[in-house]
Amino acid sequence: MDLIIKNGTIISPTETYKADIAVRDGKILAIGSEFPEAGAKIVDAAGKLVLPGAIDVHTHLAMPFGGTVSADSYFSGTRAAACGGVTTVFDYPVQRKGNTILGLINEKKEICAQEACVDYAFHCCITDLNDGAILEEMQKAVEEGITSFKCFFVYKKEGMMVDDGTFAKLLLRAKEIGAMINIHAENPDLIDLKIAQFKKEGKTSPWYHYLSRPEFVEAEGDKRAIHWAKNLEAPLYLVHMADKEGLEAAITAKTDGYDIYVETCPQYLEFTSEVYKREDGRNFVCSPPMKGQESQDALWKAVKTGGIDTIATDHCPFQSAEKDWGKDDFTKIPNGCAGIENMYPYMLAAANEGKISFNRAVELCSANPARIFGCQEKGSLTVGKDADIVIYDPEKDFTVSVATMHSDYDHTIWEGKQFHGYPVMTFSRGRLVYEEGKFVGEAGWGNFVKRAGRGK
Repeated sequence: MDLIIKNGTIISPTETYKADIAVRDGKILAIGSEFPEAGAKIVDAAGKLVLPGAIDVHTHLAMPFGGTVSADSYFSGTRAAACGGVTTVFDYPVQRKGNTILGLINEKKEICAQEACVDYAFHCCITDLNDGAILEEMQKAVEEGITSFKCFFVYKKEGMMVDDGTFAKLLLRAKEIGAMINIHAENPDLIDLKIAQFKKEGKTSPWYHYLSRPEFVEAEGDKRAIHWAKNLEAPLYLVHMADKEGLEAAITAKTDGYDIYVETCPQYLEFTSEVYKREDGRNFVCSPPMKGQESQDALWKAVKTGGIDTIATDHCPFQSAEKDWGKDDFTKIPNGCAGIENMYPYMLAAANEGKISFNRAVELCSANPARIFGCQEKGSLTVGKDADIVIYDPEKDFTVSVATMHSDYDHTIWEGKQFHGYPVMTFSRGRLVYEEGKFVGEAGWGNFVKRAGRGK
């Protein structure tokens, strides 16, 4: 044995029980009791919960956007992940006109081989089909373990938006090869219309970022994407769901048996559109924006009842000076907020408070992401799987501050948030990478996760 975690309470999506975990060569060797301890590192988890590491399936690390680059590199972003109990990070590299999928992914893999502190995987954002070459290359990408691709219904001027025809082609091709399309769904024309109106009227504060992309503008995009996926009988994953109407349409489709999955993010569960009226409202600018209380209540209901499948972060922070570009014009604010280190503590604190069960938190943050995206060695504390393990102290109090986070940003929307209960240790493939507030891992430790295609 290399590692034995003793006396803890193990949490799975369906069970809560006391047992020890034995680890060898980065894998869970056995779960039980009275393992031989000679030569093993012993961790006493008495009074604590033992959980599978979280999987954040939505991040944007070192991403060029809005005239700058997101604040976290692959090193600092995965370092922060480890310190928040996230042991696998999915990133979204953006394919541009003339670029290939695998050329882009291989560039990112080279960087991560040097920088990543935890394991990593990629979706690939498709912005141009390159006269059909991308549709052909998708098969090879799936064979290489890239089994999901993202489209944007927005960001036309950034060269990222796809039209409905391109979206339909990608849905059909993904269905054919055992992949899945992820969609950022909002209506671009309505956004442009509202932005033009507000700028003409001199209404340029962050509040108008929300009013330019309100509930019904996101809902139209959600319902359009669901409509095409249903009628083309193709799987669809809706990222960062934030509005009640779109959520209800997705849940109805799921109930009717369609292959639809819904993700939401902690920022939509914690904050409402009222934050855009604050003096620091520009720091909360992300797309889609936080919505009203009715939408937040619907999101929490779906978190509790199963309508939402995953929690992820859309982690894409920018520095204060960059957010300040839009202090007098919301359209100049780089879109994105931090969350990679806060997601698992947030959801586990919700469980500690009784809003959901710990089992449900594990399902949302670990088991479901692994299942949906083909991470066969991840997502549960099961013999033979990777020893990605988090030890959680339900009695530890923790207050979030930019000074106690492990990213490279200079502010956080989570400043001052208090958690009762907090992760105290994170193991990545059996190696300790975080302990009691300190990162103890190293750059380059993370491995690429080659994912199985759908039906594999």
